[in-house]
Amino acid sequence: MNYKKSASDKVFLSIVYSSLLLLSITTLIPLMQAITISLSPPEVVNSYGFHLLPSKFDLTGYERVFHYNVIWTAYGNTIMRTLLGTMITLVLTFLGAYPLSKRALPNRKLWTGIIVLTMFFSGGLIPSYLLIKGIGLMNTMWALVLPGAVSAFMLLIVRNFITALPESLEESAKIDGANELVILFRIVLPLSLPIIATVGLYSGVSHWNAWFDSMIYIQDESKQVLQLILRKILLEGQDVASESGSGSHAAAVNSETVKMAALVVSILPILFVYPFLQKYFVKGTLMGSVKG
Repeated sequence: MNYKKSASDKVFLSIVYSSLLLLSITTLIPLMQAITISLSPPEVVNSYGFHLLPSKFDLTGYERVFHYNVIWTAYGNTIMRTLLGTMITLVLTFLGAYPLSKRALPNRKLWTGIIVLTMFFSGGLIPSYLLIKGIGLMNTMWALVLPGAVSAFMLLIVRNFITALPESLEESAKIDGANELVILFRIVLPLSLPIIATVGLYSGVSHWNAWFDSMIYIQDESKQVLQLILRKILLEGQDVASESGSGSHAAAVNSETVKMAALVVSILPILFVYPFLQKYFVKGTLMGSVKG
């Protein structure tokens, strides 16, 4: 069936496409500028204006970053945090959403209301700090992955997704003799892969980009995450070039080049992972938000 677009439809689509194009440009230009500076020699950077592509290539900035041991340690801490935190979030969110999706759950609306309430009210920074300190999690990885292990918003999204699954599948499984665990892990779990990928992407990106909790709870620099080290490099003037090199060779490296190289290195993993989860992300978000 061919649908002829009206004049208002064409205007609306033009506005939407123009907005998306503008958003893409404003996102890509700063990224390309950062990559260009990270690949440029010092004499070019010192005289640089606005360039999207480097006129000369120089990998000295990346060499300085790769020889800066603190970044590699922080990289390992961030990877550990992202994997551990995402795994904990997926397990707890799925196991919490499954019983909430059952209409036979006693006081189902009450439990859902309590969970929704936590989306609007929290204890605050100082009580959270005292709690983490009181239970002995300071300066440990658990202080970074446990406090935000379950998001009320994502829990409700997963619950809505599971609720939308056909009940006839579970009824057929029960007729064949399947118990609740078999239904959960062999029927519900495989069908929930899109929403699991969505939650995993949200959680992974959140853990990868997080730095504030590490600044509060982690005092040992060897246990700090990559984004906090990057913040020190970009905002507090920590000189990677002078710490990772020696003599005149280190001095020949422009500090902006090293900063941009560190920035590019920190965002590459997310840029590589996101395209593979994009299709699950869109499908899971749409299906999980349809039913209340």
